[in-house]
Amino acid sequence: MSNETILVLDEDPHIQWTMKTLLECEEYIVMAVKTIERVLQNFSEFEVSGLISEYWVGNCCALETIREIKKRFPEVYVMVLAHDGLDEHKYEEMMRSGVDDFFLKPISSKKILLHLQKGLKQRSISLVKNRLERELDLKGKRPDNLL
Repeated sequence: MSNETILVLDEDPHIQWTMKTLLECEEYIVMAVKTIERVLQNFSEFEVSGLISEYWVGNCCALETIREIKKRFPEVYVMVLAHDGLDEHKYEEMMRSGVDDFFLKPISSKKILLHLQKGLKQRSISLVKNRLERELDLKGKRPDNLL
């Protein structure tokens, strides 16, 4: 069983149910929420590996929340889904905010799972790398050229 926890942020209960069902079939632990406030609370309470978020939640764009999450948890994989395309400026802003993948709805479940698996693998590699660097720093044996 996977120990990866995925947080799904979407106001639509049908989308929440669909994503939860899809991801639980792949043995992820899934928390589905409908508010940005709840996302921030869950990140404070649980170790979350990935976030799948709607671009617009209520009247708010989720990017500010994603920036905050990525500042506190840089290894978290973030996928954003949107109903409409974004102009170039908004797309650039989104990618600078820490979004790892962006897709327009509708999106196939296979594509979601493939990108999620890839993103979580990268996350795992990054966590191991960071742990090893900390261990080398503590031992005073880390060469300066390993940055």
